[in-house]
Amino acid sequence: MNKRYVRRFNVCISEIGFGGWQLANPLWGSMTYEEGIELVRAAYEKGINFFDTAPGYSNGLSERIIGEALKDVRENVFINTKFGHNALGETDFSEEAIERSINESLQRLQTTYIDSVILHNPPREILEGKTKHEEEFQRIKRMGKIRGYGVSIDTLEELELVLSNWDVDVIEILFNIMHQSPKYLFDKVKERGILLAIKVPLDSGWLTGKYNSNSKFEGIRARWSQDVILKRAMIVDKIKAIVKDEDLVKYAIGFILSFDAVTTVITGVKNIQQLETNIKASEFKLSDELKRELERLYEEEIKPLNLPW
Repeated sequence: MNKRYVRRFNVCISEIGFGGWQLANPLWGSMTYEEGIELVRAAYEKGINFFDTAPGYSNGLSERIIGEALKDVRENVFINTKFGHNALGETDFSEEAIERSINESLQRLQTTYIDSVILHNPPREILEGKTKHEEEFQRIKRMGKIRGYGVSIDTLEELELVLSNWDVDVIEILFNIMHQSPKYLFDKVKERGILLAIKVPLDSGWLTGKYNSNSKFEGIRARWSQDVILKRAMIVDKIKAIVKDEDLVKYAIGFILSFDAVTTVITGVKNIQQLETNIKASEFKLSDELKRELERLYEEEIKPLNLPW
């Protein structure tokens, strides 16, 4: 597993990270607590050392699974969890709730410290620095309960707000071939030595290449209208024509890793086969020519569509 150095933490992070949203989560199919533990341990054994979770994932079960699976190798891994949506399914971004949320995460994760805690898609006023959230995170960081803090965001505009108003250690952002706009500020992220983790790298499955205009979706993927499905299917066909391949996983991950500001790609996995596919994809190096073609496709054809997540 290739690793990338992060100046803010003085650590090397695996290029492929482990996303914990799917662990024991009925939204993503059936997975038992025990199966989740086995999957996390398998990821560690295969070289992954970045694990992303949140109190709201499976009502706290994701944190519990990761904590149980990694407690014996705690010093060898980087655990990133979140604040804003708690294990009861409630949303609370108040400054007063930060330390309480962290204490609860510490207990579920069976650890005395968390490597980073990030705001889980917070309201705009927080990103604008109009609150005392950063002061509270700094206080808790000085206590040793966390090593760093940051944000999980979705857009270029939000990234600009964070870089203008915060001194974060970690940024987790939505970025993939379909959503490339955050790259315009990647140089600033790199200059500050920030750990940059990429979420939704496969565009919720579209960039695997397995979906088309006739695909039917359930659960969280049912958010797409028929118009959006047709547009995404059209784009996927154009990507396949560029890379001359039906399986897009290695190209999707390779595209993201071609940006040296990126630290790790958070991939959600439901089984060992998906885990191995994602890890193998990190070994693929996207050519400069293909990267230019995929960037051209975005600028000329994808960007004007304003596709929703």
